[in-house]
Amino acid sequence: MGYPVFNAAQVEGFDSAPPRPLSDGQRIKEAQDFFAALPAEIRHGGSEAYYHIEGDFIQLPEFERFRGANYYYSALAHEAVHWTGAKSRLDRQLISRFGSEASAVEELIAELGAAFLAAQLGIFSEQRGNHAGYIASWLKVLTSDKRAICSAASKAQQAADWLIAQSALQTISA
Repeated sequence: MGYPVFNAAQVEGFDSAPPRPLSDGQRIKEAQDFFAALPAEIRHGGSEAYYHIEGDFIQLPEFERFRGANYYYSALAHEAVHWTGAKSRLDRQLISRFGSEASAVEELIAELGAAFLAAQLGIFSEQRGNHAGYIASWLKVLTSDKRAICSAASKAQQAADWLIAQSALQTISA
């Protein structure tokens, strides 16, 4: 997957088809289809969104509890990135490198991965109320390890790419 960085007119020999314009409804439908195609168990109920490690499922409040579809799919993207870290999937072992700060790094990976998925799906990423706490923990990690942002971004891209591939595989085999 690539992300445009320069105006296409500034790059010699690059011929890119313009992105097809989608309505809000079409973008939400694509997000719905994308996540429905994942082999993740997604449960609904309660008031919090989280990935349950031991049970290997994603828990989300009911759809109606979100301010809109973008918010729902943004939260689902975040939790789906956490879901990719399981041993049976991408097996993110962060403890050895980041020690007690591993949970902060995992949250950074989930936030970055959710942003990458949101860009791919054409939805906006939700600003959550707990971002201030996350940012404080990320700053601690990022100031103590100058390579942490590159490592987290790499793992986030790996998770986003893996989710995209899994969704496509499930769609093709259906």
